[in-house]
Formats: sequence, structure tokens, C-alpha cells
Amino acid sequence: MGDTRKEIKYFVKYLKPYWKGITIVVVLSLVSSGAQVIAPTFLGRAVTDLTTYLSDLRKGTASLNTFYGALWSMLAFYVLSQVAIFISCMVMSKFDADSTNDMRENLFAKLQRMLVRYFDTHQDGKLLSLFTSDLDNIFNAMNNAIAGIVSQGIMFIGTIVVMFMVNAQLAWTTIAATPLILIVSVLIIKKARVYLDKQQDEIGDLNGYITEQINGEKVIIINNLRKESIGGFKTYNNRVRNAMFKGQFYSGILFPLMNGLNLLNLAIVIAMGAWMIISGQVTQAIGLGLIVTFVEYSQTYFQPLTQITSIYSMIQLALTGARRLATVEEQKDEDDVPNGKQIHGLKNGVKLEDVHFGYDKNKEILHGVNISVDKGQSVALVGPTGSGKTTIMNLLNRFYDVNSGKVTFDGTDVRDIQLKSLRDNVGIVLQDSVLFSGTIADNICYGKPDASMDEVISAAKQANIHDFIESLPDGYNTEVNDSSSVFSTGQKQLVSIARTILTDPDFLILDEATSNVDTVTEEKIQKAMNAVIAGRTSFVIAHRLKTILNSNKIVVLKDGNVIEEGSHEQLLKEKGFYYKLYTDQTSFS
Repeated sequence: MGDTRKEIKYFVKYLKPYWKGITIVVVLSLVSSGAQVIAPTFLGRAVTDLTTYLSDLRKGTASLNTFYGALWSMLAFYVLSQVAIFISCMVMSKFDADSTNDMRENLFAKLQRMLVRYFDTHQDGKLLSLFTSDLDNIFNAMNNAIAGIVSQGIMFIGTIVVMFMVNAQLAWTTIAATPLILIVSVLIIKKARVYLDKQQDEIGDLNGYITEQINGEKVIIINNLRKESIGGFKTYNNRVRNAMFKGQFYSGILFPLMNGLNLLNLAIVIAMGAWMIISGQVTQAIGLGLIVTFVEYSQTYFQPLTQITSIYSMIQLALTGARRLATVEEQKDEDDVPNGKQIHGLKNGVKLEDVHFGYDKNKEILHGVNISVDKGQSVALVGPTGSGKTTIMNLLNRFYDVNSGKVTFDGTDVRDIQLKSLRDNVGIVLQDSVLFSGTIADNICYGKPDASMDEVISAAKQANIHDFIESLPDGYNTEVNDSSSVFSTGQKQLVSIARTILTDPDFLILDEATSNVDTVTEEKIQKAMNAVIAGRTSFVIAHRLKTILNSNKIVVLKDGNVIEEGSHEQLLKEKGFYYKLYTDQTSFS
């Protein structure tokens, strides 16, 4: 079945805290399986006693006492078996739910600690499938398959032991087909594993495609690409279907194969028992009892093999899910500096010193960039798409670390500053604003949960969004989420700016905050931005150059290099690259 050490370690990690419950389940499984293994011996004894009774009836000395005793004993053991199974299922359901809950919580917490690079390189749908498909498969397996493996494994061993204690010849007959069964099962299981693993990978790809298409539905409609979108879905869905068919086919044929071998083995056991009676090796009464006993044991011997193979696909899907989740947990966390420096506001300024960086180390994006902004100054970054503006924003907030050179706050390398301390002092207004489920007030105070209502209203007023919020029926208590139609794109941006104002950061980054809005909304956002920037050190990444005319310094980037630097007036006088950008924009405005 391949190397499953990673998957087993994952299960051990989450099941270890529940060792008491597991111990109870194992003990109850021992009781249940033991009772189920012993019960057939009383059935055989009852048949023998009944045969003896019929023989003694002619002699006038017949008694059914031992027959009834054997029947009551058999019933007692079967009842004991079912009671033990019932209690063990209750216990297992509890720690299964608790352990998978731990897995889910730890997975979410892990994602919150991970590098931004991981989210930039993995589709949302694939991440979502970890919480849905993979964790569901693990829960189903733990709730159904693992209990079966424990109880059936114990029953398998117990059946073999008791069979040899009752009659070695019939025991050997019952287990004679085992090598053939194991060989066939291993061959089929190897094939099934490959396709069941592939099935989960293909489901992850399909979820990623679905999420991507749903998020881009408006673009698809605008460009009349619905048929193409459906065609793409069919391609991914067919891959899932093919992998699922092959995986389920190979794992599915195990069950009927085992049933067929079970029936064949049952016929062989009955034939052997009959031959033992005919050949005089045992009496008729004892022989009939042995046949009935081993008919039961043939069933209980094959039952574990049949049950385990029938739930193999469930087990394998759980192992695949565990491998994928364990792989996520192995990913590197953000490189925090627990004993790093804590900063309390910005005293001097921020600098990028000879910064070289590339998302792929073999493809550099920034080539020795030097930029400085003094405390209280506003520096604007301009340049064509792909010049490195947003990349600089990623480095300033330490979403990524430089390949060489350094980014400093008051002369301290950001890699030597505690991440929480760094980000408590840095505010970012992104190009695409995000609202979370909750009220408008909740969204504004998202970065400062303990803010008073007066502070929330003050921030909204500075962001020029207060009047609109007040016009809503529920005002600041209006329920919204990121997809809500309550706000336009520009209004979402104003809420995002209000959120940043409330956190009162010393250093501010505005990433093309006005690029997705109309000119009227742009003026409102610009006023809000001016209110945020006032008195703060800031980097403004701008596409529309008229929004950064009052910046203390404008840095022009092209192909990852700083090619010009100065005030708006100075750069216009130089009639270089900035002059061309500005005149091109104003000529169309």
C-alpha cells in the first residue's frame, strides 16, 4: 500500500490526546469480538445436544437441558457482543468528532500563520477542499472504518485461535485460501491506491476551477464565455470522473471477490466436515455440530477480510486526506522574531537599501532598489504595470523577505522586528477592498475591536462615508459581507480607509486605492486619503498621477529599477519617463 508513515503520524498526533477513549473502544472490541467468536461453539454444542437428544429419545433417556443451556449461552454471548459494540460506537463517535474538530481548528490556525507566498501559489478552491472533502473523508473513515478495523482485526485473530482449539483439521481447511486472497487483494489495492489518490487531487483542481469561475462570473458573462466556462468545467469534471471510476472500480471489486471466495470456502468446509463423518473420524452427532460450528467460523473468518476490503476506498481516501493535511502542516510559518525588537511609532523614516528580490529566485523583479521616506513625508511610487510597485508594498509589510539588501524602519531591518509590532505600526489600504460578514461598525473596527462607537463614527466621517451609512435603515448596524450589494466598489474602499484611520498607524501604504472607481468617487476617496496621510509617513502606489501631485517625493519605477526621483515639478522639468506618463494621462483626461 506504499509508505503511509506521514499519514499514520498525522492520525497518531490527533488521536493521542484521546487515548482513554481509544482504550475503552479497544477493550469493548475485545469483549464484543471475543463473545462473537465464542458464541458459535455453543451453537455447535446445541446441534450436537439436539442430535444426541433425538438418538436418546428412542432409548427413553432423552433430556433437552444441555440443549437449552447451550442455546441460552449462545444468546448471552451474542447479546454481550452487541451491547459492547453499541457502547464502543458511542465512545468512538465522541472522540472522532473531537479529534476531527481539532484537525479543523489546527488547519485554520496553521493557514493563519503561513506565508503569503503559499496563498499566492494555491487556488482558493484547493484550500477549501482541505476543509470539506479531505476532512469529511477522515471523519467518515474514523467514524465507520477505524472501529471496523479494530473489531474485525480482533475477531479475525480470535476466530483463528478458537478454530484450532475446536478442530485443527477443519481450521486448516477454513484458512487454506488465505494466501491466494492476500495476493489478489494486494495487487488490487495497489491499483486502487493510485487512482484514489488521483481522485482527491483532481477534486482539488475541480474545486479550484469552480471557485475561480464563480469569482469571475461577471467577466465570463460580459465576454459571452459561458459555453467555454462549461467546457472547461467538463474537462476538469471528466478527470474527476475517470479517476473516481477507476479508484472505485478497483476498490469495489474486492467486496464481491471476497464474497465469492467466502462461498467457495464454505462449500469446501461443509464437504470436509461431511467427509470426516463418512470416514468415521467423528461421530455423526459431533460431526454435525462441527459442521455447523465451522460454517459459522467460515463466515466470521472471512467477515473481517470482506469488511476491511469493502471499506478500503474509505480508508484510502482518509489516508490521502491525512497526507494532504500533513503536507500543509509541514509548510513554513511566517518567520516571526519572538525576541525581536518592538517598535512604538516611527521616529526617523523607512528605507529600502539596495533591495534585490524575485518571487522566483531565478527571476529577479527588483534590481538594487534604493528608496527612502522621512518621517511625516509622503512618497509616491509610479510606473507601468509590472515595474515592481506592489512588490515593494509586499516587502515593506514583510509579506515576503528580500533576496538581498534590506528594508529598515528607523534603521532596524524589518527581519529583526517582531511581526506583530511591525504590522501594528503599518496600515495598508489595498486596491481591492475586503468586507467581512458582520455589521458596518464591525468592519470599521475590525483592526481595533475595542474601539468605541464614537471612534467608529469619527473614522467614518474622516473617510467621507458617514452620511451614506446613516442613510441606511439600520445605519452602522447594517449587516454586510464582501459580496453584499449595499456598497459600491468606491464605498467599500471608503469603509476600508475608515478602518485604517481607526487603527491610527504611523506608517501607511496606499496601493492604487482609486484605480477601480469613477471620478466622482475618486474625489471622495482622495479627500479621505488626504485625511489619512496627513501627518503620517506614507507610500502611495498610484496609477492615476493626478492623485499624487502633492506628494513630497515621487519615485519612478521601470522594470524593477528606480529611474527617476523628485517632486512633481522637478520631474516635469526633466521631461523624462515621468513627464511622458503624465502628459499621456492628462491628454486623455
